[in-house]
Amino acid sequence: MRQGLAAYQATGSERHWPYYLALLADAYGSRGQTAEGLSLLAEALAPMGRPGERGWVAELHRLQGELLLAQAGDRHRVPEVETCLHQALDVARHQQATSWELRAAMSLARLWQRQGKRQEAYDLLTPVYCWFTEGFDTADLQEAKALLEGLA
Repeated sequence: MRQGLAAYQATGSERHWPYYLALLADAYGSRGQTAEGLSLLAEALAPMGRPGERGWVAELHRLQGELLLAQAGDRHRVPEVETCLHQALDVARHQQATSWELRAAMSLARLWQRQGKRQEAYDLLTPVYCWFTEGFDTADLQEAKALLEGLA
């Protein structure tokens, strides 16, 4: 992926660059290389002033929270993780990006579930999930349904 992104960048195009960095950051995170993923997310969040690139901000903040949580072996980073996830929720709501909001709500609900805040997690995720009227065979909605069932 890194080589492909370098080749893409060599063309001079910057279109969707934050999104591609987010994909690579997520891949690093899934391999346990959270520091590398966080570095890429910092790079991806830097150019967010450019028109057309703000659509990824919610997902970038969510991934940042997820990677910080994966990196945190202790509880000291949990407030930072929650801040990232709340930022993701706020941006998604402001943009009316329900798919990004669902992902951010699931991430925050899972965190709260681990903290024993099951009711808060359920109350956060339920209204977001209920907005959807189709697409229930998608991975995100199936995951949200399973999470809700586990919280009920």
